[in-house]
Amino acid sequence: MADRSVTQDRTMIAEKGRSKTGEPLYLDKRLFVQLLAFGGCPDAGIPAGALGEARVPAVLYEDANDPQGVALLSYHEDPDFLLDSVRPLVNAGPFSRLVPKPEYTMLGRTYSMGWEPDLEEALIHRPRQRLRDSRLRWAVWYPLRRSGSFEQLEEKEQRAVLAEHGSIGQSFGRADIAHDIRLACHGLNKEDNDFIIGILSEQLHPLSAIVQRMRKTRQTSLYIERLGPFFVGRAVWRSES
Repeated sequence: MADRSVTQDRTMIAEKGRSKTGEPLYLDKRLFVQLLAFGGCPDAGIPAGALGEARVPAVLYEDANDPQGVALLSYHEDPDFLLDSVRPLVNAGPFSRLVPKPEYTMLGRTYSMGWEPDLEEALIHRPRQRLRDSRLRWAVWYPLRRSGSFEQLEEKEQRAVLAEHGSIGQSFGRADIAHDIRLACHGLNKEDNDFIIGILSEQLHPLSAIVQRMRKTRQTSLYIERLGPFFVGRAVWRSES
C-alpha cells in the first residue's frame, strides 16, 4: 500500500491513487525502464552471458527485424542505476563491440492514472513481474506523442478517449493474450515523446493484432501526432531477480 506519511511537498510529484473508500493515496516511487538497441551481434548468447555475470535486472531481446540486432531493456527504481551500473556494462565486454542504434533508445517511468488502490503493485511489482515472466517471450516497444488538440479537450472527453483505447488492451490482458507496460517519458528523450508502450505476449501475432485494433480508436486516429519507431524482439535472456 502507499505510504500515507508522504509530506505535503512530496505529494506534488508523488504518484496518486485512491483507496476503495475514496481516500487519496500517494507514493513517491516508480520504476525507470530503458531500452538500448545494438547491431553487429550475430550471436546473442555472448552478451547474454555477460548479463548473467553482471546480475542486472534486465531483458535481452533478439531483434526480429535485424538478423544481427539485439536490445537491452533494463529497469530499476533508482535511475542512477542506469548510469552507475548499466552504462559501464555496455561500455565494456561484448556490448562494447556492438554498434549502438540510438534511434531505438527509449527511457520512461511507470506512472499512475489516479485511481489505483495499490500504487506499489501498479508502479513496481506488476511491471517487474511482467518483465520477468518467461512466458512473455515476444515484445513490441514504441514511443508516442499526443497532439496538442488532445490536451485542449475537456477532462471528461479525455477520459472517454482514453477509456476507448484502454479497453482494447484490458480485453487482451483479461484473456491473458497480451499484457502492457505503460511508461511516461516527458522530457526524457530527444524526440520529446509523451509515452512509451511495451506490449508483451507468448506469441508475436497478438502484438500485431492489438496495434491494428488500436488504429481505429479516436486516440490513435485523431490525437496521436507521432508513433514509433517500433522495436520488435524475442527475449533470449532475462534476469530472475
